[in-house]
Amino acid sequence: MTKIKIVTDSTVDLTEKEISDLDIHVVPLSVTIDGKTYLDRIDLTPSSFLEKMKTSKELPKSSQPPAGSFLELYDELGKDGSVILSIHMTGNMSGTVRSAQSAAEMSSSQVTVVDSRFISRALAFQVIEAAKLAKEEKSLKEIMDSIENIRKNTNLFVVVDTLENLVKGGRIGKGRAMIGSLLNIKPIASLAGGEYTPVAKVRSHSQVVKYLSSQFVEDVKGKTIRGVGLVEIDGLKLAQNLKNKIKEKTGYEDYEILQTTPIISTHTGIGAIGFMYYTD
Repeated sequence: MTKIKIVTDSTVDLTEKEISDLDIHVVPLSVTIDGKTYLDRIDLTPSSFLEKMKTSKELPKSSQPPAGSFLELYDELGKDGSVILSIHMTGNMSGTVRSAQSAAEMSSSQVTVVDSRFISRALAFQVIEAAKLAKEEKSLKEIMDSIENIRKNTNLFVVVDTLENLVKGGRIGKGRAMIGSLLNIKPIASLAGGEYTPVAKVRSHSQVVKYLSSQFVEDVKGKTIRGVGLVEIDGLKLAQNLKNKIKEKTGYEDYEILQTTPIISTHTGIGAIGFMYYTD
């Protein structure tokens, strides 16, 4: 049986234990702050990035990995005849998946590149499942079918506390940001179709918790919850309040609150949370 090896990128928000236990290979994106460039989660942790972002004169900039980084890894992993499955953040928000595809075309190894259509733990849902199935020696088709099913049954919501970073990063127009700032609106967006799509505007954190917990209850009704992810960047209190409400409403609490990658934090700004889940 041909061995299948799993590659992803650093927006995946996996724990070190998950990466180690499941033998997942992570290619880092990079972040430039005040003229200095750092490799995500190698030179820069979420906590150290938060401190740098608070004092930075300009909005940090994120960059996709060069095709050469993927190519080197693909060639190395495929030396023993292994097949590589490379699963990445949505191509609508980064050139990472295109960089991986370019490398796959040049590699001497057999590489399949997948656009997960998601980021963070929603990307991790697909990567973890792929890695588990690879360890069980399932075929590439079986793995691809399984992660496609996860993709179809995943929801991801992002809540930002300030629109400043989204505007500076060109994600939304300045006019909308001014309105949001004046009215103290907390925009809630989904990543439906791999794109940042506003779905609700609320005025307080309590309304954020009410909206997201109600949406969760509605979406999982009559289904089996397969996984939940909750990440934050200096938004731990809001994340904890949401987790408590989810437990109160459904009894489900089998997940940790994690700090998200600096790559995502660059665009969401301080005080943001990401809430994601998938069902059967």
